[in-house]
Amino acid sequence: MELLLFLFILKLCSSASTIAPPTQTTTPSPYQPNWNSLDKRLLPEWFDKVKVGIFIHWGVYSVPSISSEWFWIDWKGNPSPNKKAQELINKFMKRNYKPGFTYQDFAKDFTAEFYNATEWVEIIKKSGAKYVVLTSKHHEGFALWPSDYSYSWNSMDVGPQRDIIGELRQAVLKDGSIRFGLYHSLYEWFHPLYISDKKNNFTTQNFVNNKIFPEMKELVLHYKPDIFWSDGEWEAGSEYWRSEEFLSWLYDESPVKDTVVVNDRWGHDTLCKHGGYFTCSDRYNPGTLQAHKWENAMSLDKNSWGFVRTSRAKDYLYASELIATLIKTVACGGNILINVGPTKDGIIAPIFEERLTQLGQWLKVNGEAIYESYPWEVCQNDTTTPDIWYTSKDNATTVYTLMLHWPHNNVLYLACPEISRSSSLTMLGVDDEKLQATVTAKKMLKISLPDKVKVKTDWAWTIKITNVKIP
Repeated sequence: MELLLFLFILKLCSSASTIAPPTQTTTPSPYQPNWNSLDKRLLPEWFDKVKVGIFIHWGVYSVPSISSEWFWIDWKGNPSPNKKAQELINKFMKRNYKPGFTYQDFAKDFTAEFYNATEWVEIIKKSGAKYVVLTSKHHEGFALWPSDYSYSWNSMDVGPQRDIIGELRQAVLKDGSIRFGLYHSLYEWFHPLYISDKKNNFTTQNFVNNKIFPEMKELVLHYKPDIFWSDGEWEAGSEYWRSEEFLSWLYDESPVKDTVVVNDRWGHDTLCKHGGYFTCSDRYNPGTLQAHKWENAMSLDKNSWGFVRTSRAKDYLYASELIATLIKTVACGGNILINVGPTKDGIIAPIFEERLTQLGQWLKVNGEAIYESYPWEVCQNDTTTPDIWYTSKDNATTVYTLMLHWPHNNVLYLACPEISRSSSLTMLGVDDEKLQATVTAKKMLKISLPDKVKVKTDWAWTIKITNVKIP
């Protein structure tokens, strides 16, 4: 393995001087390779409408499946970014593996024998999600496709000997109801070219020019993702990563230039500032309306993005917690990207499937308040009643009141909405029953709720109010 890696790097370095950046055309393209120009691109409309996506973290780290997807750097980092994890991993390796066992040795056991892309798509559909983002390559550098830039460290050369990305993309396209996206890590913990550039204080770009830049183009040209989810940006600026140059090509010349959306992880200078939609941090959920479109990338396992065999029930979000997170996210203008980590053999664990199915059951009843909705600018969260969140449609004349808890006496008080004589109040999932509402002396809207036995869901409930007065 080490000899093959050495020969591959030698080949890259010897050809570095022959690789030039893309030539400029005589006619200026609409998006120039600078943030001032790139940030003017409008986000394709489809992304804001769909609201719900599924994130999938899968790689060689799914083989040991303890600690987290940062297993390799936690184990072999010098220093380790997580000393507690390093101690745990060292004990695990000493008990279960022979001396000299390397991280690369795990790759042969990344077997994926039960990986069925069609079954994955069925699970995603049941969740109610409208897009999926698969990790094409995490910080370990292992590629889930037969990459020309990841010799002997990809899913075709070692392990499954399959094009993981290609199979999922084909299943998604066959289904036709889900958008396909790819996560891609800019940096790789132990790649020699990256380590060399880092030692040079990122004044050289051998890693980017010979690995990352052509690799990103390869992904776009081969798989045509509607989402390109970048990560691993934090150690160097966007100029080192050639991010502006790549995005200019992506927006102007790529086969997905009209539909693709990207995030904000393109350099340590870009997070929550530049790019398409903002992620700002993992599990970002500000709780207030944001001026820029954003996404809450979060995980059902509270402690890890990759599959962890030692996780217990308490480590996973309950359905009520997941739905509450979705509601708060959408009410404040965000999309939610819900992560699951498959096992090394390609199974989405039953606890993940159960949570996603429960989400889908809830969305079948309450999806009208989520999909293609907009934040209600008057209130995102009710000013007096806790755990009440709002979305809107029809130019804010239709308001959806999402309750995270059912009031004990079946009476709900709201401070934000003002109704008119033509207003109608109903509960989603309770057919043909109008709710009675009055205005109290303190100008609170008092709503009498239906008998709870008539309600189809157990976790959160939606009251639809039409012809709301616009302040």
